[in-house]
Amino acid sequence: MKLLFNDHDVGGEVVKDNETYIIKDNKTLKYLVLSSTCLRKGMMTRGHAHPGQEEVYIFVRGSGVIFVEDAQFRVGSGSVVLIPDGAFHKVINDGDTNLIFNCVFNGERNH
Repeated sequence: MKLLFNDHDVGGEVVKDNETYIIKDNKTLKYLVLSSTCLRKGMMTRGHAHPGQEEVYIFVRGSGVIFVEDAQFRVGSGSVVLIPDGAFHKVINDGDTNLIFNCVFNGERNH
């Protein structure tokens, strides 16, 4: 079992791959999922909320904006954003390169 990953390759399997982004989920742990997203230049996530699930977003490359409910935050390498249970959130890549961020969430993917 591989237990050491780098900032942009969390292992696991690709769960989404389209013109907007590539998402990989690592489900090695029993209660947490480690996910990575490569949000392509000029793209944005649809935005969503998921009751019963908290998330931690860790931005590792690129730059952009994240909306969490009514708040807006500039993000870049090293930014960490906490997403409360059920909070609507959306990420926009307004930088010059792909925006890569990792996410840790409890339980199964419900979004």
